[in-house]
Parts: sequence; C-alpha cells; structure tokens
Amino acid sequence: MKKKSAQDAIISLKNINKSFPIELGGEQQVLFDINFTIMPGEFVAIMGPSGSGKSTCMNIIGALDTPTSGVYELYGRDVTGLTPDELATVRNEHIGFVFQQFNLLPKRSVLDNVMLPLMYRGMHMDERVRRAREMLKRVGLENFESYLPTQLSGGMKQRVAIARALAGEPKLILADEPTGALDSKMGHDILQFFKQLNKDLGITIVMITHEFDIAKYANRLIHIRDGKINYDGAIPRNDNNL
Repeated sequence: MKKKSAQDAIISLKNINKSFPIELGGEQQVLFDINFTIMPGEFVAIMGPSGSGKSTCMNIIGALDTPTSGVYELYGRDVTGLTPDELATVRNEHIGFVFQQFNLLPKRSVLDNVMLPLMYRGMHMDERVRRAREMLKRVGLENFESYLPTQLSGGMKQRVAIARALAGEPKLILADEPTGALDSKMGHDILQFFKQLNKDLGITIVMITHEFDIAKYANRLIHIRDGKINYDGAIPRNDNNL
C-alpha cells in the first residue's frame, strides 16, 4: 500500500496569517503563522477558547474567508487568491457544512432542505430527489421528508443538516460547534454518528469546538490559543496542559 505523503493532503495551511481592520485605524492580527495538514480519512478537532482564532481558521478552511498572507491548498489546489464566486463554487462542490444552529429553511420541507445544495449545482430534479432520499435514509429520517424543520427535535434537525452536507458526496465535512444547540444525550448521538461516518465512509471530518469533552470524539486535536497552534497531535488524556 502506498504511504500517504503531504502531497495527498486534503487540507494544507502554510504560514497562514489573518488580520482585520479596526475602527480606530490599523489592523488586529488574529492568526499567526498557522501550519498544518489534514490527510484523507482523518477526524480532527480544532479547539480553542473564545477569541483564540479557531473560528477564523475554520472560515479559511471552509473557503468562507481568505488569509492575509500564506497559502491554503484544498485537495492540492491553491485556493488562496480565488474570487468570491470561485470560492462559492469550491464550497458547494467540495465541502459539506454542519453548523451549530442547523441553518435549515423553516418553511421548506426536510427533503427540500437536503436538496438545496444540489440545486445550486444545476443537478436534474430526479437526481436531486434520489440523492436527498438516500441521505435521509442514511441518517434514519426517511419517514420525515415532508416535515418542516419546526416539527423536528434539535437532534433530528442536526441529522437533516448532516444529510444535506452528505448529499453532495463531499470528501470533507466541516462541522462548526455541531452539538452547541443540543442537550448532552443528543450531542453524544450526533458525535457518534460523525465517528461512524468517518469510519464507514472514510469522510474527512474537521470539527470546531471549545470543549475538550467534544474534541475527544475526534482522533486528532489541533489546539489554538491567541492565534497560534500550541498543540497538534493525538487526543491527550486531559486538557490540563492545553
């Protein structure tokens, strides 16, 4: 079996810096020389306290923002200097997103919500329906396709969001605080589902969290503090030294 190298990485961040303008003039730097690669099939948690820079890092990984300097390669392609429209295409074609607040359209059915990203691809209606139904079955919601999100529990809403993320058959899922709006039992179930997706389908999962108990579900932890990586490795026994 061929040994994987850095060239096979799904995500590669090289000397990433990010600054934002401030009201009184000048800039505030929030990321400092961020370097890491994520290989196909990894389940990685990016963790840090509020204000650490982890959300900014997530936005760059998700092609929602661009760095001030440095190079970001996704699937071996340098996406650093792409236009907003080009970044939108990258997001739609290559990344499945799962957000804390689900981001479902409340007046559209569960099936419509799952089909939404496929519509933006210009996919034929029959294929959109087929894929959406297949993904709803995968998350155990095949009998709820006509329901509205307002009729579902929090855990069911998040499973709809996961089905939507899977519908485009991405190799990468980016989950931003995916259990933040759920109770502990529902949160555990969703995280176990992520582990199963990672194991069974080989989908690369990058999860953003500020809680060590959530990060422990992953296989690797990247910890960010004050805009810098201060840990990158296997999940430690506890978070005392992070």
